[in-house]
Amino acid sequence: MKDSAGVGLGFLPLGLAFGALVTQSGLDWWWAVLSAAIVFGGSFEFLLIGMVTASTPLAAVALSALLVNIRHVFYSLSFPLHRVSGRLGKAYSTYTMCDEVYALTTGERARTWSSRRILWLQFFLHLYWVGSSTAGALLGSLIPGSVTGLDFALTALFTVLALDAVRTLRGDVPTPVLAALSALAARLLCPGQMLPAAFTLFTAALLARHLTSFRKPRHA
Repeated sequence: MKDSAGVGLGFLPLGLAFGALVTQSGLDWWWAVLSAAIVFGGSFEFLLIGMVTASTPLAAVALSALLVNIRHVFYSLSFPLHRVSGRLGKAYSTYTMCDEVYALTTGERARTWSSRRILWLQFFLHLYWVGSSTAGALLGSLIPGSVTGLDFALTALFTVLALDAVRTLRGDVPTPVLAALSALAARLLCPGQMLPAAFTLFTAALLARHLTSFRKPRHA
């Protein structure tokens, strides 16, 4: 619980906003509960609300889910699933691997975490999301329309996770610099598609740096 508390507090306003959005979109409150418990897709769940209310074809929903969550494929390359015991534990750990779990479990201080600690961390984050989404759906009608800033909670949460990740780099200044330059270039070149452009540029820069360092001759 201690490991998950910081991120869990960030989940609360997000879940409340999501639950309120579900009911305000004309869906029953239990849609928020099912989505939070079964989909557990964060940003995709917000997108899914509009797709459900618009009766979007299932194929389009599946394609959107793939595009939004394709990053999890790359997460699996370094996620410590090998430290999770049992088939059931591995299945649940894979199912509940989200951005926040990845950020917490791949850091320096998490390298000695046991299987139980990783699974309990994921369970509590899952519980935070389901509980806050349910509360938001049940209390959504009580939230005044003048309340603003709930949508910024996701950005703030990722900012904090990024800062924590930078601190574990131990002097690796080029990585955050590459990220900033990629965002700036995407903003200037593709302002309408800044996020995917920035991701593409940053990935290309990391690959180029990796290949360059790999080809450098090593001296004894």
